[in-house]
Amino acid sequence: MILVNNKGVLTYKNKFYRCAYGKNGLIKNKIEGDECTPIGIFTLGKLYIRIDRIKTIKTNFKYQHITKTMAWSDDPENQNYNKLINTSKKYQEKMFRNDHIYDLILVINYNINPTIPYKGSAIFLHIEKNNYNPTKGCIALKVEDFIEILSTLQPYEKIKIIE
Repeated sequence: MILVNNKGVLTYKNKFYRCAYGKNGLIKNKIEGDECTPIGIFTLGKLYIRIDRIKTIKTNFKYQHITKTMAWSDDPENQNYNKLINTSKKYQEKMFRNDHIYDLILVINYNINPTIPYKGSAIFLHIEKNNYNPTKGCIALKVEDFIEILSTLQPYEKIKIIE
């Protein structure tokens, strides 16, 4: 199990990694746009990779290549809220980005099944930005640390986010 605490430390297999989390902290009752990271125990979802940037990776996860039309719906009024979509329209959570934070994305299954409108969307493990700047609700790691974790992480494992 991956463990994340409010000190910006992610623990996996007795090793400690620095991480970033939501700008407004950790919260039990997340709502869309609050920039908080949800507290709880969650299963892990799909892995998405920018294969033009991450050339080789050892992982136990089946993964999908990130394309220019991929986005994650963060519109609570949309039937595809908190789901992967393919679109040419502009979405806040475009997955094919100029920066590198979404070169690797592992979905944290928060508000997935069932999906409740306005309860929060697009909660991922992804790559950190600018020396661990806070996220909009995700957990972010240095790329080397993320790749190291993915080399032994199993799809059935969970992530526990605690205060």
